[in-house]
Amino acid sequence: MECALLRTARLMVLLTAFLTALPSGPLFAAEAIKLGVAGAHSGDLASYGLPTLKAAEMVVKEINAKGGVLGRPVELMGEDDVCKPEVATNTAAKLVSQNVHAVIGHICSGATKAALGIYKDAKLVVISPSATNPELTQSGQYPNFYRTIASDDAQARLEVDFAIGTLKVKKIAVLHDKGDYGKGLAEYAKKFIEDSKKATVVLFEGVTPGAVDYSAVVQKIRRADTEAAATTPRPLPSSRRCARKT
Repeated sequence: MECALLRTARLMVLLTAFLTALPSGPLFAAEAIKLGVAGAHSGDLASYGLPTLKAAEMVVKEINAKGGVLGRPVELMGEDDVCKPEVATNTAAKLVSQNVHAVIGHICSGATKAALGIYKDAKLVVISPSATNPELTQSGQYPNFYRTIASDDAQARLEVDFAIGTLKVKKIAVLHDKGDYGKGLAEYAKKFIEDSKKATVVLFEGVTPGAVDYSAVVQKIRRADTEAAATTPRPLPSSRRCARKT
C-alpha cells in the first residue's frame, strides 16, 4: 500500500511539475513550481488525505535533492478541505490566490466537483488520486481534470463481472457505508447486476461503519438466501465477527 501510494504521488508530482515547468514565457531559472495539495488533512476522512500529502512531501524532497524539475525547485502548498464541498471552494480560491501552478487533489468527489470550476477558470491542471465520480471526467465539463484511479462505474463493472463471471453467483447482496462514494459505487454495482440478467440483487442496504452490532443486516443477508455480498467501499469493520454469527 505504501509503495503504491508513493508511486502514485511520484506520478502526480512529476506530471504536474513537468507540465508547469515547460517554458511559456520569460521566467527566472530558479523560480519555484508551486503545487497545491488539497484534501482532507483533518476530520473523519483525514486517513485518506494525509497519506497523499505526506507522500507528495517525500517525492518533492527527493526531486528537489536531485535539482528539481528542469532546474526549478518544487514547492508544496497544502490546504485542508475536510472533504466538504462548501470548504473546498474556499480551499480552491486560496490556492489560486497563492499562484499555484497546478493542484494535486481533491480527495473526495463532492469536494473535487465543487472546486473544479474555480480551477478551470484559473486555467489550472488538477489531478486527483481518489475522486471517482464518473461525471468528473466523462461529462466533458472539466478538461483540466485528471485522476489516477478508476471511476465508480469501472470499479463496479469489474466487481460485478468477477462475481457473476468467475464466482458464478446468482444471488448478491450489495452493502454500502451510506457515504457518497460507497453508495455511488453500490448503485452502479446494483445496476450492472440487474442489467446482466444473470444474477439478482437480493438485498441493497446501507450500514453504519463502526457500529457495535451488525446482527440485523446479517440476518437480512441470511433470510435473502444470499450467495455473495459486495461491500462498498470497504469490508465492514466487524465482518469476521458477523460471518461467525451466521
